[in-house]
Amino acid sequence: MSSPEGRAGAGGSRASLRDVARDAIARGVREGREPRPDPREFPPALREPGASFVTLRHRGELRGCTGTLVPALPLVCDVARNAWRSAFHDPRFTPLGEGELALLEVSVTVLSALETLCAASEDELLSALRPGVDGLVLVEEDGRAATFLPAVWEGLPEPREFLERLRAKAGLAPGYWSPTLRFRRYTASDAG
Repeated sequence: MSSPEGRAGAGGSRASLRDVARDAIARGVREGREPRPDPREFPPALREPGASFVTLRHRGELRGCTGTLVPALPLVCDVARNAWRSAFHDPRFTPLGEGELALLEVSVTVLSALETLCAASEDELLSALRPGVDGLVLVEEDGRAATFLPAVWEGLPEPREFLERLRAKAGLAPGYWSPTLRFRRYTASDAG
């Protein structure tokens, strides 16, 4: 992968993450394999461990969205991997085809560190949530889990409905509450 340092412009290194994602997808279509960028070719901020989500839309419709919640790779590698997975391995969609590239909208979201939310009741959790700001991870001890990025608040601005839909995404019954439920929140910045 070539370095996007020169393309970063006034937006700095974050502005180049969308280019990294687009390049990973284009290479995936051409080469049929996951690209592995060399972090040394990128600005220092992109070499640091980071967690991201890459969301793809085609003609305004969701076409793929995958990500990581905990930093394990350099941010540039995390974005490339999540772009690849969103395009070719999101189980909700068929793999992306070359004919979709021209109209593909790519957005990259960079996540903050996860923060544990202690809540003894649903009302306590709802009062701690910051609509429009928090992404939320829900985990039940049996392994069922789900997350919503902060952008989901745009379509679900009411905290109770936001939580209800997150429970459904995790495969939990409406109104489900248990002392074994765990919640973590994070913020996110749009990198393109």
